[in-house]
Amino acid sequence: MGLGCAPAAMPPSAPSSLLGEAAPEFARRSLGGGSVDTRALRGKVVVVEFFARYCEPCWRHLPRVQRWADQHRDVAVIGLAADEYASDSQAMVDALGVKFPVVHDAGLQITARFRVDKIPTTLVLDREGRVRWRSFPGDGVGELARAVEAVRRGGD
Repeated sequence: MGLGCAPAAMPPSAPSSLLGEAAPEFARRSLGGGSVDTRALRGKVVVVEFFARYCEPCWRHLPRVQRWADQHRDVAVIGLAADEYASDSQAMVDALGVKFPVVHDAGLQITARFRVDKIPTTLVLDREGRVRWRSFPGDGVGELARAVEAVRRGGD
């Protein structure tokens, strides 16, 4: 085996009963007016960001994720905003220059299906749509990058 051929090591994952399981599917309109359909993302590594305007750490985290996403266009990044009002989510997205599609999760229906109880939370899904990694509170983009790389290479 040559250098660089070994699967990347997956960073430690926060506990989740969805790890290794199929992620809940959904199809919704994004704040920008486009469509987000997780079934259409099969075959791609997907990052799902859960956030809200009232969440102070989210204000620091989302710009970092956007910069990372700008450099990793082969990865689908989608946001789920847990605000009560879509206008609050839109204001945050606009203020931070978030360009990846964001769905306003009215009533937290999708967030509950993903069993997310804290925000910000980041999930990485593999090409088959299984949840492979969940961020710990305070994890930076470096851990996300390591998780995505491990999923890309088939590591655990």
